[in-house]
Formats: sequence, C-alpha cells, structure tokens
Amino acid sequence: MDLSLALLNQIETISMMAGKAIMEIYQKDFQVDFKQDKSPLTEADQVANRIILSELRKRFPETPILSEESSEYFQQHDTAKQYFLVDPLDGTKEFIKKNDEFTVNIALIQNGESVLGVVYAPALHVLFSACKRLGAFRIRENQRQSIQVKPQQTPVRILVSRSHLDAKTEQFISKFDLSQSTPLGSSLKMCHIAAGDADLYPRFGPTSLWDTAAAQAILEEAGGMMVKLDGERLSYANPRQVLNEEFIATSLEWSLVLDKLKNN
Repeated sequence: MDLSLALLNQIETISMMAGKAIMEIYQKDFQVDFKQDKSPLTEADQVANRIILSELRKRFPETPILSEESSEYFQQHDTAKQYFLVDPLDGTKEFIKKNDEFTVNIALIQNGESVLGVVYAPALHVLFSACKRLGAFRIRENQRQSIQVKPQQTPVRILVSRSHLDAKTEQFISKFDLSQSTPLGSSLKMCHIAAGDADLYPRFGPTSLWDTAAAQAILEEAGGMMVKLDGERLSYANPRQVLNEEFIATSLEWSLVLDKLKNN
C-alpha cells in the first residue's frame, strides 16, 4: 500500500477506537489474568485487540497482521512485502497500576522496516504518529503538531523503564552527565525523545517486535535512531523471531553513546 497522510489518519482513527474501549475498562474494576509467560493480561488487552484486528481486516484485507494478543494466528506467507504489527495495550503493568502510562501501538512494516507508526496514550489524551518521509506528529486537544528531536547533549536527559529497570541499565546511565533520569512506562519513552523532551533510552532487557515498531517509526521520522548495540537499526524482517536484541533509542550522536557502551 502507498504511504500517505490519509493512510496515517486511518491508523490513528483505529488506535483511538481501541483507546476509547480501553478507557471504559480502565475506569472500573477489572480482572487480571496471566499468560503462560507470566505476563499480565486484562479484558482491555483483548477488547482492544478485537477492535484493531477487525478494523484493519475490514480496511486492508490483504495485509497480514501480527498482534501480541493473537500471534498464534499470524500467517507469515507474505511478510516479506508488508504486514501490520500491533500491541493493543503496551504497558499492561502500568494499566494495572493505573498510572496512565500505557499505549495502543500500531505499525506498518514494509521490507523489514517500520514505515508508519501510531502510539496513542488514551489516559494522557496524547497521540504520536509518523509516516516515512511525511513527518512525525503529536496530537493533543485535536491539534496536530510536527515534532523533531532536540538533543541536549550534556547534561543528558535519560528515560528508563518504570517496570523493568535493571543493574546493567543503572551502570550504563551512571556514565553520563545527567540532568535527569526519569522512569516512564510503555513506548512513551521513545515518543518523548522524538518530541524533544528527552535524549536517551537504553533497553537491555527483553522486548518484542510489537513493543518497539510503532515508536521506532516515530522516532526515526523525527530525526532520532533506534539501534542495536552494534549500531544497526532494529529490524522487523523476520517476524518468526519476535524478541528484539538489546537496543538504544536516542537523539544523540552515536559516537557519544558508543563510547559509554564500550566501557559498560
């Protein structure tokens, strides 16, 4: 399919439909179950997944969809061309804690690259989106604003995972001259770098393809990068391998980051 602002608008609309359903559940008591890998699962994950898959299939019936909550049904025969990559509720732990830091993530993958992404945080009333060569945006109060990274260089503004901070990350960030180290949930971390509000997010723990794809499209279109520790971009060319390698999301010069990694 051709990349366009009209296509981006359609994906934004779908994400907001899912976000509305999520908020209806968020505002009441809900049950928490656990998947085989012991990660939490709520009714909101499942409802959002049904809405997104239904809308994507209705509008784009020929395009495969890989979603966290229904990955077992993914047909991989045509993913060399393109597929949608979906996390219906990124940050389920934050949803359960009711700290508002959860998102709906939808990305379009073409030739292994995330070329369109939408990250919607319904409890925070903010949506981030991007389409390759067409810009990156933040939408608040129905106002669309173009966003661009604004690297501070020094002191560095670092974001860390609110629920997955580990010793390796703490050791790495200790090597920087910090103005702040802020915990934040879900893929909002990459979006804040894209909007110029932070400089660096190191992730040394496990993540999956659906955790990163939408935010990567936004960060890259805003002028940042999301790369493995060898400097190569995160790739989505092999959806059979759903786990990402360790990565760095940043607006800084790679040489500055690499210098700290070598001594980590």
